[in-house]
Amino acid sequence: MIRYWLEKTWVQNAILISLAAFAIYYCGWVFDFGYEFKWSMLFTRNETYGVVMGAEILKGLANTVRISLISSALALLLGTMLGLARLSLFRPLRATATCIIEFFRNTPLLIQLFFWYFAFPAILPDNAREALFSIQFEFWCATIGLSVYTASFMAEVIRAGLQSIPKGLLEAAYSSGLSYFQVLRTIILPLAFRAIIPPLGSEFLNNMKNSSLAMVVGVAELTWQAQQVESLTFKGFEATSAATVLYLSLSLVISFILNGVNGRMRLDSAPGRSAPVLVVDALLAPLGLVRRMFIRPVTRALRARRRSSAQTTYTPLAAMLHQLGRHAARAAVLAGKGLFVAVLAGLLYSVGKGLWGFQWHVVFDNLRALLIWHFPDGRPDEMFMGLGGLAYSLLMAVIAISVSFFIGLAVGVGRSSSNRVFRIPCLLYIELIRGNPLIIVIFWVYFFIPVMFGTTLNVFWSATWALTAFTGAYLAEIVRTGIQNIPAGQVEAAYSTGLTYLQTMRRIVLPQALKQMIPAIVGQFIAIFKDTSLAFVLGVLELTFVAQGINNRLMIHPMEIYGTVAFFYFICCYTMSVFAARLERRLSPEKVSLRM
Repeated sequence: MIRYWLEKTWVQNAILISLAAFAIYYCGWVFDFGYEFKWSMLFTRNETYGVVMGAEILKGLANTVRISLISSALALLLGTMLGLARLSLFRPLRATATCIIEFFRNTPLLIQLFFWYFAFPAILPDNAREALFSIQFEFWCATIGLSVYTASFMAEVIRAGLQSIPKGLLEAAYSSGLSYFQVLRTIILPLAFRAIIPPLGSEFLNNMKNSSLAMVVGVAELTWQAQQVESLTFKGFEATSAATVLYLSLSLVISFILNGVNGRMRLDSAPGRSAPVLVVDALLAPLGLVRRMFIRPVTRALRARRRSSAQTTYTPLAAMLHQLGRHAARAAVLAGKGLFVAVLAGLLYSVGKGLWGFQWHVVFDNLRALLIWHFPDGRPDEMFMGLGGLAYSLLMAVIAISVSFFIGLAVGVGRSSSNRVFRIPCLLYIELIRGNPLIIVIFWVYFFIPVMFGTTLNVFWSATWALTAFTGAYLAEIVRTGIQNIPAGQVEAAYSTGLTYLQTMRRIVLPQALKQMIPAIVGQFIAIFKDTSLAFVLGVLELTFVAQGINNRLMIHPMEIYGTVAFFYFICCYTMSVFAARLERRLSPEKVSLRM
């Protein structure tokens, strides 16, 4: 009887409206938050400081947009070059690109920003360091660090897109007389980018959210400004709510534009009918005008010149010069390869010499603190007998991973349900969490949950629950994708045998879907282990916080300390990455690799 009524759409809508009305009534008139809300502080002039706090937050939004746009453009350019380099037949280039990608993918962004901000200037000459500090060093440090980090992920997406192109298409292009760069520009990259717009869009979104970490190097972006407003007015709920709304709005705008780009580039749909496609067309109209007025005439002239030169009969002298030109081009390629190997050898020698000259005794003297802090000799008021450092990071990751798996499984199943009573609340949870940076979620859990519910949370548990809620939202989307990959006929057949929805999920759908989801789940676990470094902002004694404390105490050995911390993170993350890659090879069909 209940199931019969729950299947009706109007009943589902009535239940949702009733639940929303009850939540608004309870939170607005019954529940005592113990907090005096003052939303007007965002719009009125503060008499003490003489500024409008909402305007200050909008200034932070402008910086966030600047960092996101510049870093996205640089990351796309660098990621394309690294993705192509990973497919090169020239082994030194391929190995170099692989090392760069794997290192930056498997170390936390926070550690990389600390390296660029504290360690990198220390190795520069005094004149170069002074010049660096005179050109908005904090802004460009965060932007370049974010670009390199995002590029390492984009490179793998682009490489996957290039490898998805049939090998015969590349061979046919070469056999038609096209050069490498012509094949790349006219055939390979257009087809590859057409296929990778959705995953590339996810990287653009992640890049925007990761820009929130620029606050740790002193950039006044959106999160920094929200925290500054909180410290000045003690109205953190209002300031963080404003930042949350702005981050969600940015996420929606980016998704809207990327959907338009995807719709415009798809060949199996009619372009120009959806609003995102129309908006993208309007944004690209000036570029199209420039292309028609300037680029196309030049291209046609060059094409006509090549066509006429191809029909011209070469004289013996011209033929000889043409042949010499081809030999010169080959010699230039060989010289370029030799120069690359020489530069690479010089860099490796310099790095090896620098590593040999480091004061490694500093690391060995503090190795126990980096690994386990004071465990097991901690004070009675310390958690887990004084545990900290790398072991603390691993403990946070294990707890967050274990609990978030079940949250993601439940929310993912609810998100894939056809019943709105389950689907819409799960959708709201996923989009609210995924639309905000992790650091905002951490601030919500630590600062406002205790105020709202009258409880006190230790910084360790605050960070761990924030990591758990954040990871659960991402795992839910992985679960939903895995469920949708199961043929609908299997579900219909299960229903026809008399199985209920839960029985169908437990016995038919989830056992098959989990096999497909394992590589993505392991990848998410790697991400959450790296994200434990963000507990630094709360003062949790994990690896990054301990390293920062040691660096602040010593002041003169940032390269050794942050290099060691990056090595620890890299070893843990790379081990899990290798495990995920092996799982993907075992669970996925064999693919032919494209070499360029």
